[in-house]
Amino acid sequence: MKKFQFSLQKLMDFREQELDRQKNTLSALRGELFRIEEATAELRRKVADESAQLERVCAEGAQAVEISMRKRYIVTLQQEIHSREEQAALKKLEIDKQLGVVVEATKDVKTLEKLEEKQLEEYKALETKENEQFIEEFVSGAAVRGGA
Repeated sequence: MKKFQFSLQKLMDFREQELDRQKNTLSALRGELFRIEEATAELRRKVADESAQLERVCAEGAQAVEISMRKRYIVTLQQEIHSREEQAALKKLEIDKQLGVVVEATKDVKTLEKLEEKQLEEYKALETKENEQFIEEFVSGAAVRGGA
């Protein structure tokens, strides 16, 4: 009997490659989100540092121009934080969407794997039947030769 060959192997290989590609896309999106969140955290640290410096400068009696410039810089940083937070929210939506794509691709691969298992079981059953038939023919042939 010929070796087992899954009839949809090329399709299964394609689906597995597609799943890997979608997982890589998901991983890249998560990496982008991580970088956005890290940049946001760094901006928050800058705001905290600048605010502390502003308080120190105010306590030392700085000129109104310097205080105004520092306040504007802090406001600019806060706007950048807000922008990064919006980017993060959009990136999370992209991640959720991509996660759905990965789940669907995984289901496709699992379905094909189950089909392959079923075909393999059928192949093994047929192989067992052929082996039993061969043994039966061999035994009956030996009995005929022994009787002659």
